[in-house]
Amino acid sequence: MLPEIRQQFQQYLGKEHEIAAAPGRVNLIGEHTDYNQGFVLPGAIDKKIFIALAVSTNNRLNMRAIQYGEIFSYGLDEIRPVKGWPTYLLGMIHMLMPEKRLPYGLDLVVAGEIPVGAGMSSSAALCSAFGLALNERFQLGLTRMAIALAGQKTEQQFAGLQCGIMDQFASLHGKAGHLIKLDCRSLQFEYIPFDFTDHRIVLVNTMVSHQLASSEYNLRRQQCEGGVFRLQQFYPEIKSLRDVTQAQLLAHQEQMDPTDFMRCRFIVEENKRLLDGCVFLKEKNLEAFGRLMYASHWGLSRDYQVSCPESDFLVEEIAKIPGVKGARQMGGGFGGCIIALIKTDRVDACISILQEKYQNQFLKTPDCYIMSISEGAQML
Repeated sequence: MLPEIRQQFQQYLGKEHEIAAAPGRVNLIGEHTDYNQGFVLPGAIDKKIFIALAVSTNNRLNMRAIQYGEIFSYGLDEIRPVKGWPTYLLGMIHMLMPEKRLPYGLDLVVAGEIPVGAGMSSSAALCSAFGLALNERFQLGLTRMAIALAGQKTEQQFAGLQCGIMDQFASLHGKAGHLIKLDCRSLQFEYIPFDFTDHRIVLVNTMVSHQLASSEYNLRRQQCEGGVFRLQQFYPEIKSLRDVTQAQLLAHQEQMDPTDFMRCRFIVEENKRLLDGCVFLKEKNLEAFGRLMYASHWGLSRDYQVSCPESDFLVEEIAKIPGVKGARQMGGGFGGCIIALIKTDRVDACISILQEKYQNQFLKTPDCYIMSISEGAQML
C-alpha cells in the first residue's frame, strides 16, 4: 500500500480504522461471454482500490473519496441507489447486511490507483473492498463468492449495468502469476499459469470515454438473448449461447435476425478461442495465444461492433511492432483500453512508438499502464 494513502486515511479519520484493498482486473480473452454463461480468463492486477472505515460519531454513513475530493453523508435508512460512486457502497450494504442496513454509522475514506474509465473495473474493486471490510467488521461469515455475487447484484440493481460475475470474481479470487478460467454458468474455476517473466501486460488507453458502453452493453445482451430464443425453436435444450455450436448457428443463419446472428457468432467463436487459449498457455505457447487475442479484437470490432476507430487503430499499429505477441480491445467497448502482451525489453520502445503514432493521428497522447498479475482482495 502506498505510504501517502495510509497517511491520508489517518489524516481524514484521525482514529482507529481498518483498511481493505481490492485490485482491478484485466481480461486476457473472453469478452462479453460472461453474461452469456460462457468462459472468461481474467487476472487481478497490481493496481487497487483502498477503503478505510471507522465508527462514526454522528450515526451516519459518511463517505469521502480522496481521488475526487468529494464528500457524501447518508442516514442509515437512506440505503438506495444514488448517482455516482457512493451507489456502489450503498448497494453493498443493501446486499450484505442483515435487515439491509448498518447497525451504526461509519466513516469511510476511499482512495485508489486504478484509472477510472480505463476498463480495469474500478467499480468492482470498490464493491469487493467494501464487501470484504463489511464482512470483517460485522463478522458476517461470508465466502468470497458470496461477496462477489453481492457486487454483481449491486452493479445490476444500484448502478443499472446488467453485468456478469467476472469483474467481482477476479478481484476477490485473484492469484499472483495465474489467470482464472471461470465458468460463468457453474462458477467453477481453474487457475491457469501465467508466469511469463520475459513479457509484460500493457494497457494502452484510447482516452475515449466509453459513454455508450452501458446502454450498448445492455442492448448486446438483449440481442444475444434474441438469438438464443430463435435457436431454441430448433434446439429446445439450448439455455444460452454457451450451448450453441458453430455448426448449429450456421445452419440457421437465414432464420435469424442478421444483427443477432453476428452477435451470436462472436460469442460462440470467443468461447472457443478462450478454451483453445488456455491450452496454449499451459503449453507456454504465447505466440498462438497472441494470435487468438488479435482474432478476438476483430470479432469485437466487426461482429459485436463495440470497438471504435481509436481502438482499431491501436491494434493495427501495435501488430506492426516487433516484440508484441497479441493485442485486443478490453472491456465493454467504445473506448477504454486495449490490452497487449509485449516482450519486456521492448515495452518502452513500443509505448513510445504507439504514443507518437496516436498523437499524430488523433492529436492526443494515450496513457499506458504496465501490469503484473496480482493477489486478490485482502484486509491490510
